[in-house]
Amino acid sequence: MEEIVTPVQVRFSDTDMYGHVNNINIQSYFDMGKCDYITEVFGIPMISSLKTGLIQKCNTNTFEAQIRFGENIAVYTGVDKIGNKSITFSQKIVNTDTGELKSLSTAVLIAYDFKLQQSIDVPEEWRKKME
Repeated sequence: MEEIVTPVQVRFSDTDMYGHVNNINIQSYFDMGKCDYITEVFGIPMISSLKTGLIQKCNTNTFEAQIRFGENIAVYTGVDKIGNKSITFSQKIVNTDTGELKSLSTAVLIAYDFKLQQSIDVPEEWRKKME
């Protein structure tokens, strides 16, 4: 399955008093990667008037090394599993100059009908685009 690469500009405001990126900001980097994947692969804008989309059920992050201001990093996003109603995303943040792994994330997103406020089967059209 296709992997999408999202370059990230580390902003000074992303860092804490120790000079490394705060964990909450790392989560936002992973969210940017998922947004890029969904936009590029599914062709769905993240903010739209569509009645169906994805909603996050859970995520787990592992922090391998500090990210510091000025580092060149990117989020790599792919899909590990397509279930009946869910999609499991696998992501990593890597320093693009050194190849050093900075963080890993796994997230489960649910196909969702926002009008009916309930989960739905992953649309066949999405399955084909991911495969």
